[in-house]
Amino acid sequence: MENAATRLETVRSNIARVCKPARREASSVTLIAVSKTQGPEAIQPLIDAGQRVFGENRVQEAEGKWPALREAHPDIALHLIGQLQSNKAEEAVALFDVIHSLDRPSLLSALAKAMDKAGRQVPCFVQVNIGDEAQKGGCPIAELPAFLAQVRAADIPLAGLMCIPPADTEAAPFFALLVKLAADNGISGLSMGMSGDYETAVMLGATHVRVGTALFGARG
Repeated sequence: MENAATRLETVRSNIARVCKPARREASSVTLIAVSKTQGPEAIQPLIDAGQRVFGENRVQEAEGKWPALREAHPDIALHLIGQLQSNKAEEAVALFDVIHSLDRPSLLSALAKAMDKAGRQVPCFVQVNIGDEAQKGGCPIAELPAFLAQVRAADIPLAGLMCIPPADTEAAPFFALLVKLAADNGISGLSMGMSGDYETAVMLGATHVRVGTALFGARG
């Protein structure tokens, strides 16, 4: 049975392998270990194996388990990759180092106020509703240029664009669309790709991949 160190090495090796034909350095890809629903006992082995960037979906869950882990490992970076309610903006700004789900003017306003109050600038990815799915968060593609202008005017650090392609479909066309949208808007950061498709995402230019199951293993 694979342990955490073996799974981490496999994912890192896969990233390095697909970077080669794209003439990219593996270090140009940030591997985010998605630790949502995982307890400290499952996270610690990955930390021990050298992983230092983790992603959580919910502010409240992260508040419950990360303060102690980060006190022991101050070099850990924590990314919020799930939807964020505007009323949780202050908590998110206090806890996370990067936010991947900025997708609407009301949240932009709340985050700008929270960052100003905290005196802390947190880089944000703008989440794009790449598959035009009503049940998913994300800025509609047609509204993206105007929203990006608002983000830049608010003086919030713009880390890039993020997407979650529709489930049970080929992800590559959606990743390619996000790449085009980023290029059209002068953006280089691309948060795309999860356990089932991170290699495809890296091949197409992902700078950040969000990997959970491939690192933590399937839960029985």
